[in-house]
Amino acid sequence: MLALYTAPDTASTIIRLALAGRGIPLELRPVPRSPLALQGHDWRAVNPTGSFPLLQTPQGPVSETGAILLWLSDFHRLGPGPADAARPAFLKWLFFLSNMANAELRPLVWPQNYAPAESGAGQVTLTAGRFLTALAHVDEALRTTPEMFPLLGPLSAYVLMLGRWAAQYPLNHPRWFHLTAFPDLLAHALAAEALPEARAIAAEEGLGETPFSAPPPAPPLS
Repeated sequence: MLALYTAPDTASTIIRLALAGRGIPLELRPVPRSPLALQGHDWRAVNPTGSFPLLQTPQGPVSETGAILLWLSDFHRLGPGPADAARPAFLKWLFFLSNMANAELRPLVWPQNYAPAESGAGQVTLTAGRFLTALAHVDEALRTTPEMFPLLGPLSAYVLMLGRWAAQYPLNHPRWFHLTAFPDLLAHALAAEALPEARAIAAEEGLGETPFSAPPPAPPLS
């Protein structure tokens, strides 16, 4: 059985959603998000980078969200396989979400790791603008090629959580992200959070009743 090292409301949630959408059994191995636990020898021995997610597979551990989703697509048919005609488009959007949208969102979640405090609002404005541009491309893809984004499929799970975090971060900053600006993504979020699998994970992880369409404020990061 696959085993996922997990903490609530992290990138490990993306993997949980994608696997739940296909009914694939998964062992959860919770990791406390306290600084002591994340820097501890036990966790770092398993995952030297200390970041989520980490999936234990029969072939060994796989880290990084995009890499895990690609591995699951190849070995558990979560997405188009190498011989599938939809494979090129799937890879394009998977790496776009990982290398563009997710990369632009990180400085908004962890601003102290990317820019000096005095850069403040200016840095947020620049980074948020790039993220919004990236998400507009995804919203268009949801409208024109919805078959690439089946509910709780790899691309769906990824973009749903990115939209959630965009609505929550940076902490203590005026809200800059409004899902209503992306009508196809909003419809996708409403449909996804009505699914029993998504509702169960949201309840377990404390994500709120509307985890994707209208997420509650995020708690302080540990």
